[in-house]
Amino acid sequence: MKNERQAQQAAEHIKAPGWFKLVLEGRAPWELWASLIALPVLKNAPKGDGHPVMVFPGLATGDMTTLVLRNFLKDRGYIPFAWEQGVNRGPRPGVIETCVERVQELRSEHGCTVSLVGWSLGGIYAREIAKMVPDDVRTVITLGSPFTGHPKATNAWRLYEFASGRSIDDDARIADLRSTPPVPTTSIFSRTDGVVAWQCSLEEETERSENIEVHASHIGMGMNPTALYAIADRLAQAEGEWQRFDREGLAGLKKLLYRDPRRNPRFGVF
Repeated sequence: MKNERQAQQAAEHIKAPGWFKLVLEGRAPWELWASLIALPVLKNAPKGDGHPVMVFPGLATGDMTTLVLRNFLKDRGYIPFAWEQGVNRGPRPGVIETCVERVQELRSEHGCTVSLVGWSLGGIYAREIAKMVPDDVRTVITLGSPFTGHPKATNAWRLYEFASGRSIDDDARIADLRSTPPVPTTSIFSRTDGVVAWQCSLEEETERSENIEVHASHIGMGMNPTALYAIADRLAQAEGEWQRFDREGLAGLKKLLYRDPRRNPRFGVF
């Protein structure tokens, strides 16, 4: 109880990103160009074993926004699936249940567990689904997802209320959302995220959960080359042999591109 109260008090002090980071979200198109330029490197990203991967879009977006990511996953040897529920307008009645049914169908059709990749609010879906049907899920990867901290520590909470028609405070199941799924879980986050306070995307690291820091915007994270490479690296692990992300390699580039997420959070954003 004491640790829970301390976590709640710390969360209340987390603020939404300031205007400077919000302005930096305009670099998202450049992240797409960066991925095109980095294609030779991305072509050498670890290849997969052909298992199915379901991809969830962020708030007020649909499957078109995850097209780059899904095409990349297909190129890496996976079978990617869109969520196919139109625009993500929040956890409306039946949405999670439909997603769970789809994951179970994919598990049955392909004869293997399904990996879940969720961008922003889509990552919340991925985490909650994995908690509901852990035997059907291989791993969970989230991109800038606010699963901890205060619900208003983002610059999108008003959009959430408008899109979902619900008060953000009504859905503040903070304790439930904070709990880590019982499957290998990776949170990819950026300290320069202009929409979600990066502290809200920090996972409690255990033997089966980790954080990977990238330098990316929130809007462009799903097409950022460093995020794409990290996703491929995580998905390529053999089932039952999950290991933490190794920042070594690529002639020293990994340590440059992937900062240590455990460094003192009080020291700057870069």
